[in-house]
Amino acid sequence: MPEDISLSIDGTKITVPPGTTIHKAAESAGIPVPTICYHDHCTANGLCRTCVVEVEGARVLAASCVAQVSEGMVVYTNTERVERSRRTILEMLASAVDLSESPEILSMMEETGASHERFPGAERRQPSVLDDNPMYIRDYAKCVLCWRCVQVCAEDAQYTYALNFTGRGFETQIGTFFDRHLPETTCVFCGQCLGVCPTGALKPKREWLLEQGSTMEEVLQATHVKRKRRRKE
Repeated sequence: MPEDISLSIDGTKITVPPGTTIHKAAESAGIPVPTICYHDHCTANGLCRTCVVEVEGARVLAASCVAQVSEGMVVYTNTERVERSRRTILEMLASAVDLSESPEILSMMEETGASHERFPGAERRQPSVLDDNPMYIRDYAKCVLCWRCVQVCAEDAQYTYALNFTGRGFETQIGTFFDRHLPETTCVFCGQCLGVCPTGALKPKREWLLEQGSTMEEVLQATHVKRKRRRKE
């Protein structure tokens, strides 16, 4: 078997198995590295870049959720360069989407000193709430494109492939093929996408209706699912 790899993270020397990511190595040493797109039950994809770290001798910052350790590597997780990068990413997110229901991201902003008002003239994502089924709503004005919902809908969990990216550039968002309503797709309403969403972009319809001021009677009527009776054999 290959020998374990020795490296240093923020001055702490650790040993980990080959193939370990910097993020997992830091986690094993009790060193927190903030993330948004990363989830323990999803394939790491390095999309959000909030987990970047500085590797001694490297020209660019490394996304710790996908970058693997190497022998003798020296890593720093909280240099000024790293903090400035994270702060800018968070400020750009805050300028484009509604983070009011993203407690983890708001905590990161507070810890890094990120400003909600750094880009006051930036264009904001303001699509309408999609209410096309009795189970849950999609509010993509809150979506940070972390890709978690797409991953659990695909190979990471459900294998239904109902969700994917649509659009290009700033118009990119999560959607269905040909913008079909969810009941017209392969969605089985398992709810796993709701479980991994970090921002409230996906939410149970009952919860959303109550927040809008609906009565419980109205909520039950709106979310009632008619089931066909099985024929008696």
